[in-house]
Parts: sequence; structure tokens; C-alpha cells
Amino acid sequence: MNVAVSPSATIAGRLAAFVTSAVPSTAAEATCRRLIFDIVALAVAARDTDYVKAALASAVDDGECTAFGHSRKLGLYDAAVVNGTAAHGEDYDDTFEGGPIHAGAVIVPAVIAIGEKRGLDGRAAMRGIAVGAELMCRMSLVAPQATHKASFHPTAIFGAPAAAAAVCAALGLDEAVTARALGISGSLASGIIEYLADGSSTKRLHAGAAAQAGLRAALLAEGGFTGPLSVFEGSHGLYKAFAPSKQPDFGCLVDGLGEQWIVETLAFKPYACGTMTQPFIDCAMMLAKSGVKADNIVSITCRVGEGTVHRLWEPLAKKQAPPNGYAGKFSTPYCIAVGFTDGEAGLGQFTDERVLDPALRALTAKVSYEIDPEDPYPSNFIGHIRAQLKDGSVKEFRQPYMRGGAREPLPDDELQAKFEANMRFGGMDTARIDALKLAIEEIAAGGRIDLSAARF
Repeated sequence: MNVAVSPSATIAGRLAAFVTSAVPSTAAEATCRRLIFDIVALAVAARDTDYVKAALASAVDDGECTAFGHSRKLGLYDAAVVNGTAAHGEDYDDTFEGGPIHAGAVIVPAVIAIGEKRGLDGRAAMRGIAVGAELMCRMSLVAPQATHKASFHPTAIFGAPAAAAAVCAALGLDEAVTARALGISGSLASGIIEYLADGSSTKRLHAGAAAQAGLRAALLAEGGFTGPLSVFEGSHGLYKAFAPSKQPDFGCLVDGLGEQWIVETLAFKPYACGTMTQPFIDCAMMLAKSGVKADNIVSITCRVGEGTVHRLWEPLAKKQAPPNGYAGKFSTPYCIAVGFTDGEAGLGQFTDERVLDPALRALTAKVSYEIDPEDPYPSNFIGHIRAQLKDGSVKEFRQPYMRGGAREPLPDDELQAKFEANMRFGGMDTARIDALKLAIEEIAAGGRIDLSAARF
């Protein structure tokens, strides 16, 4: 005999109540405006890459939805996959300190696609983005580090239910439907981190696949399909499956929900690489500015959080000789070397050609690590390097937080410069950039969703 479960007694039910009633704060809406700008530009910047071309070639359905940076209009699900994959592809998108997860590349493509498909306005889109990004950040805090430890990518796993919530919020679906959508999304979540072995493209796909999964879950629920209301806390639920090493603390997910918007603290990256490498790049640039030359460096030792080692440091020999530009993004030794040498770490620093430069590889090979038991990861991302020089002296530099995050947000002018640089990298001229700016501002102000300027 089936026993009815009261939605209000489940985590999914409590989240559904939030999704249907939430009123985003002014600061949360400001963050969502920044997200749209950042995600659309990143997708355009990646338009000519092999992996985006492959994602576009896999699309089987033409429709009403924009593929950012392409003339072809796609069906709902294909647009979500292509745009999410493109936006996350260069690992230059937003991140959440404490997760870490990448909310924008999942939530924005899902909401824009459903907005174009159903003719929604910017008010609905902004609400959906705020709700989805908020829940995705909170889900990542429930069992910190345990998802990575189980070999899964948190963006992929928590992106599916968060995107489902975002779409439900944008469509104005009721609590019962929203709870069902969350229940369904748990069976559509997936994404392993074995891309770390060889720098292959699957991590890039995770954001787009999660956006598609969330859309699918929401529309299945709208049509009457059911999913388990105990999807989060159940004995066979999401956290049991994808984060089994820790007891989940659901207070991080539901306490203060709708009152405190932690999405306001999303970090926008200054560098086009893995989140936890960013403060170390700042340290490397400090070392270079101190007058040290690469030939005078004997070794660079980094003090790091233990939770970052298996993704960014080991196996050390491979991290000291990344096989391609994408692998370089998740090699702290390479990120330090290129930041020291070039004084920047943008899209041009992570090409296959740049990562094979002999001088860079020689410096990369000098970088190693030691675990700092006091490192606050994942609640704060810090950097600490110690350079041993040929004259016997030692130079040491620290970065106490991630620039672009809650402790030092990127200024609007720097984020605007990033937006324009990414657009130009993707081949957009000034007139089209200006038109797209106006179109995004109209969405943020609650007007039409019209991103035709992003098609070229």
C-alpha cells in the first residue's frame, strides 16, 4: 500500500513553497543582471571552439530559442545544452565560495530557453534566475566536499534540481507541480569528474546537461509526471547517492530561505580557470611584480587546502605538464606559471599552444604543494606561495580571498570590460555589442526577452 507523504513534511515541499512565493531582494536581482551579461558573453566567446561546434552539431531540433553566438535557432532542450556548455566551457563563469558550483551557466540558459519558448517577460526570467541560483548555492552547502569526494561534479548534480526550480518559478507553476519537478530532477542529475584525467570536454557539458535536465523535469511535472518528494533526504535520495560520506545538514538549504539571499555573494571570476587556482595566480603576479625572474626561481611551494589536492594537484607529475589548454585550467602549477609570466590569465593563456611553451613548462615543473591544515577551504578560497630563489633567499606572498568574490567583488567597470572583451573574442563588432547590452538591460528591467542580437 502506498502511503501519502505530505509535501510540507519534505525538503522538496519546503523548497516548492519558496519557489512559488519568493520575492528576490534588490541585491539578488542585481546579481542576476550580472549573470545574464556574463553568461551570454562567455557563450559568444566560445562560439568557434571545437566543443561548441560539436554540441551544435548534436542538436536535432530547430525552434524558437537562441544559441548565443550562432545564427541557427534551436529547440528548447538543444538551446539549453549548447548555451550551458558554451558558457561553462572556458571555466571563466561565476562560482560560489563554499560550494563550489557554477550557477549561471546552468540557470541562465534554462530560463532564457523557456522564456523564449513560452513568450515570458523579463520579470519572470529574473525571478526564475534568482530562485534557481539561490537554491543551487544552498544545495552545495548541505554536504560540503562530499560530492567531489564521491567523484561527481557539484554543478552537474545540484544544477538539475536548481534548474527545475528556476523553470517552475519562471512559469509560475504551483507548489505541487514544483515539488514533483524537484523529485523528478534527482533521477536526471549526473556528471562525473574523470575529465581531470586527460582534460577532455565532459566538464563543459555538465552545465548544459543540467540545464536541459531541469527543463525536462519541470515540463514533465507540468504534464502530470511524478517524482519522489523525499528526493533530497530519502534513504536512496540525492545526497545519499552523490554525497554519501557526510551527514547532510539541510539547515544550510532551508534556514532563512526567502529572507537571506546568499546568491548576492556569487563570485565573478577575473581569470579563465578553475576557481581555487585564482588566489594563487594573484600570488604569482605579486611575485613577478617584486622583480623576481623565472630563471632565478629554484622552486615554488604552495600551501593548500586538502580538499583541493585531488582535482588541482594530483597526480603532481601530470599537473606539472598539462597535456592541453583545458587541463591547464585545473593545474595550479600551470596557472601560477602563466600568471607569473604573462601577468594575466585570460582566454589566451589557456590555448593548447600556450600550455606547451617550453619556458612555461620549465617554470610549471618547479611548482609543488604542501597541505595546510588551517586552510579554510571551502568556506574561503585563499592563496599562499613560497618561492625559493637561487641566491638562497625566500619570497612569500598571500592572497586572503578570491578577488571577484564576496570579500572583494569585481567592480562594474571590470565586469563590463570582461563582457566586451569576451564579445570581441567571439567576433562581435561594436554595434552588435551595444545592441546586445540594450537587450539584456531590457530583460533585467522586466521587459521583452529578445536576444536576436546574439545571433550572427
